[in-house]
Amino acid sequence: MCQLLGMNCNVPTDICFSFEGFSARGGKTDDHSDGWGIAFFEGKGCRFFIDPKSSVSSPIADFVRRYPIHSTHVIAHIRKATQGEIALENCHPFRRELWGQYWVFAHNGDLPNFSLLGMQFYQAVGNTDSEKAFCLILETLRERFPFGKPPLEELYPVLQEITDKLASTGIFNYLLTNGEHFFAHCSTKLCYIVRQAPFAAAHLIDEDVTVDFRELTTPSDRVAVIATTPLTDNEVWTPIAPGELLVFKDGLPIK
Repeated sequence: MCQLLGMNCNVPTDICFSFEGFSARGGKTDDHSDGWGIAFFEGKGCRFFIDPKSSVSSPIADFVRRYPIHSTHVIAHIRKATQGEIALENCHPFRRELWGQYWVFAHNGDLPNFSLLGMQFYQAVGNTDSEKAFCLILETLRERFPFGKPPLEELYPVLQEITDKLASTGIFNYLLTNGEHFFAHCSTKLCYIVRQAPFAAAHLIDEDVTVDFRELTTPSDRVAVIATTPLTDNEVWTPIAPGELLVFKDGLPIK
């Protein structure tokens, strides 16, 4: 299956350090080499890079590793194909518009018992179960709230309902964001860490790279990093319980 990486923070931050270790799993330290992608929110806009090449051999991934794009919401994905051929249209994350906002989604798992029927608005371009699941999420939200985006208190239980339905058909770890709230659902394996003052140094598992965040941050900065498995070996990562749907805002889980 695939691997997920997300970042949510209270000030625009670059993901170069985390992506350095994460991308190594796309063919160097692990075998997730069937494509990769990353999306960065900047205000209402969303930078978006995908490539069917492995993240260790992709020139686009090399650019992302070296270029400090600053964002408060980031989703990245490295793919090990289970459904759908290795092709650009099947690379995560996927992006669609809903209520005048970009929504970005990436999935780790397999939904062998899921089929997409009766869709009126959202259609999958590729042939992955992941993109079809994303289409169902957005279609359902659009149907339940036809007049615009509801407050989180109303949106969350509907998203939980759709998530439970999809998770009943297979393994459904996912990351989802609209650039305002960041959702993370664990079906089997997902964890996170919140970095805030007092900051310290962190060392990657997949590369011999250490960063001292005390040199790069201010006391008010706060960054949550979400990943399939921990990216560092000298920090304490919090596992998300199977079945749990977390919401992150400004670098903290709020629900």
